[in-house]
Amino acid sequence: MALVILRGAIAPVLVGMAWDGHTSWGWVLLYCLAVLSDIFDGIIARRLGVSTAALRKADSWADRGLYVCVAIAAWLAHPDVILAFKLPLLSILGLQGIWWIVNLAKYGQPASYHTYTAKAWGLTLLVAAIALFGYGYGGVTLWVAILIGVIHTLEELAMTWVLPTWHHDVLSLGHALEIRKQLLS
Repeated sequence: MALVILRGAIAPVLVGMAWDGHTSWGWVLLYCLAVLSDIFDGIIARRLGVSTAALRKADSWADRGLYVCVAIAAWLAHPDVILAFKLPLLSILGLQGIWWIVNLAKYGQPASYHTYTAKAWGLTLLVAAIALFGYGYGGVTLWVAILIGVIHTLEELAMTWVLPTWHHDVLSLGHALEIRKQLLS
């Protein structure tokens, strides 16, 4: 839980560091620390046997908060890149909005799947953020992050459609289909 709290605490600091429209390598290093906390919180929780639904929900909320703050920081420090990518970024935001509506309608809460595609999306977002905040670059790295984000969101929408009840830590659509099969047999 300490790593989840750390990530939640770092998120608004990233916005503060970009408030004047500039970021430094300090921003990148702090963001990397937040990403490392995200990677290791689940690993440590599973090893300690404390990976509960409540912890996984808190982890998901910390992730959402982090990426909202990264988006705000990107707008503050690199509005030119954000405007250049406005249609693909609005597309992924729209898909994420649909994801929220579908999950809230079906389960009454957001999903907390922690899929392989979520991990891939997180890694591509890491690369894209380092490129953007470290070098001012928003080309291929941002396109790849958006593409993986679309794939991830579509997979999780399919998982929500397949799973009759809320579950956490479902790694893929294949895993969701297996859970569905077990529940319905």
